[in-house]
Amino acid sequence: MATLAGPVLGIETSCDETAAAVLAPDGRVLAEALLSQQEHAPYGGVVPEIAARAHLVHLPRLAMAVMHEAGTGFAQLGGVAATAGPGLIGGLIVGSNFAKGVALGQGVPYVAVNHLEAHALTARLPSVSPEGLAFPYLVLLISGGHCQLVAVEGVGRHRRLGGTIDDAVGEAFDKVGKMLGLAWPGGPALERLAGEGDPRRFTLPRPMLGRPGCDFSFSGLKTAVARLAAAHSDARADLAAGFQAAVADVLADRASHAMAAFAATHPGRTLVVAGGVAANGALRRGLAQAAEAHGFRLLAPPPRLCGDNAVMVAWAGIERLRLGLTDGLDHAPRPRWPLDSLAPGAVAPAAAPG
Repeated sequence: MATLAGPVLGIETSCDETAAAVLAPDGRVLAEALLSQQEHAPYGGVVPEIAARAHLVHLPRLAMAVMHEAGTGFAQLGGVAATAGPGLIGGLIVGSNFAKGVALGQGVPYVAVNHLEAHALTARLPSVSPEGLAFPYLVLLISGGHCQLVAVEGVGRHRRLGGTIDDAVGEAFDKVGKMLGLAWPGGPALERLAGEGDPRRFTLPRPMLGRPGCDFSFSGLKTAVARLAAAHSDARADLAAGFQAAVADVLADRASHAMAAFAATHPGRTLVVAGGVAANGALRRGLAQAAEAHGFRLLAPPPRLCGDNAVMVAWAGIERLRLGLTDGLDHAPRPRWPLDSLAPGAVAPAAAPG
């Protein structure tokens, strides 16, 4: 286990969130900053070129701000970590090149972080799990671009149990929100609207419910809502509530299958829910009930750490640096980087950090 020489700077630029954070070697958050780009709102979705240009504008300022707040200089860093995939390639290039520049200029280690692994490891942050979360554990990763169940067996060791065969759950939330006339991004607005509706008014499908395995499907549910929305323009709240309830049922069912499979081969009994959609209270409640029924505990990061953020990136960097793992400055960002097949690109440094 390597000893870190100082704090770690984390950089997140994989989509439309520009973020930077500084963590102490023990995982304490010394400073964090996040800017949600508003430039995409008129388009109803993220425009990759606009996102990359916004990262170029905002990232240097945010990085300087968190370093100042943390009370440390770049020369005192023990390492710098940046999301290197998966994500929008333009943003990944901006963030990783910035981090490489800091690493090169200060002679500190660089870590290329897999965005999905950063989400999966967030639950091990001391502030999230003070008593510590040991490997292995089960993760339900739900976000705008991903929906999968993964057995987390260690840093860089993940086994995918199931995933969506069509839409990611966050994508479905955003598209249904648009159908209901909600502003983008639709997920948070839809949750608020659902709180005013009757989830039992409309009968909506629960795709894959009860089927063997751990895969998901949301396209049929999305289509059903579209048809009802066209015929019932005065029932927005009820449709939102019905859609959210259907998603909660599907997630709980699929997670139940995964917990049974996980328990048959692993000693851990923790279900972690991570990713932007994990901030939804109704989904958390459904998953908590499913976890209790299977003898698992549900562990969910606070909402601010569910969406894309740099705290999770810095922490993933710390996890890897502790193992003496770094990446070369020639590491190329990857728009696609499956969590269950992390490339062995990380190499042990000539001299362990610290």
